[in-house]
Amino acid sequence: MQVSASHILVETAEQVNQLKEQIQAGASFSELARKISKCPSGGNGGSLGTFGEGQMVKPFQDAAFALEVGGLSEPVQTQFGYHLIQRTA
Repeated sequence: MQVSASHILVETAEQVNQLKEQIQAGASFSELARKISKCPSGGNGGSLGTFGEGQMVKPFQDAAFALEVGGLSEPVQTQFGYHLIQRTA
């Protein structure tokens, strides 16, 4: 199984919670990714493209695979920081 997803990576739980509120209030996920994400994918609106099982760290993978297309994850903490994930396909 494979999914396509985008994400925003930030350093703190406070930042990720604020981002989630902004997106739920109508802010553009891709614009926020371009402006705020600490991941190089931010330049692409957070897009990570398509990936399969075992290609991402487990907490990230589990959250991405659990989402419906178009869904927004709860904040996910990994060794890289805090992520918001949006499944795109």
